[in-house]
Amino acid sequence: MRIDIITVLPELLESPLNHSIMKRAKERGLLDIHLHQLREFAVNKHGQVDDTQYGGGAGMVIMCEPLSDCIEKLKAERAYDDIIYLTPDGKTFHQKMANTLSLKENVMMICGHYKGIDQRIRDLYVTMEISIGDYVLSGGELAAAILVDSIGRLIPGVLNDETSALTDSHQDGLLAPPVYTRPAEFKGLKVPEVLLNGHFKMIEEWRQEEALKRTAERRPDLME
Repeated sequence: MRIDIITVLPELLESPLNHSIMKRAKERGLLDIHLHQLREFAVNKHGQVDDTQYGGGAGMVIMCEPLSDCIEKLKAERAYDDIIYLTPDGKTFHQKMANTLSLKENVMMICGHYKGIDQRIRDLYVTMEISIGDYVLSGGELAAAILVDSIGRLIPGVLNDETSALTDSHQDGLLAPPVYTRPAEFKGLKVPEVLLNGHFKMIEEWRQEEALKRTAERRPDLME
């Protein structure tokens, strides 16, 4: 899978995308990530990519020309399954979206900044608008990193144990059950006996019951 990310601050993405599981995914040739500095397509020698809003108001807006030039350059090199704009007014990201996107071959992400991007870019190029929650960040870079991580870990071969992702919270519409490891007793708290008896059918039934219980308590909206 290849992901191209357009940003004015590529350095914000370098660390989260070059360590841990994402690093492993790239080293195995399963995930190819390219960061594109929007200022390379600036409208003048000063590196300008933003301007004031028509109609007045606080905050600058990323201009059409730099973004269009960058997008057109990338589109001339390959076809994209989706062009995603990270924005607070997009559709809230969830696990099913991550599952769907992990099956794509080429995806482009546009990181907004300042007050956002000119609406005409959204009208002309963007196929998906995604929000990671009901709050506002300084830019779309951290949101893009979250998307890449959640998508990349689902690509077959990225995780050492591919069944691990299948038991994550939200993968089956429920929150994951409690998990335990050694020691069997810690500060008077013991691991549930069912997890120690080696009876896999009973263990799976316990985990399902605990997942339902936890979901009902913490996210009753998911039970609907």
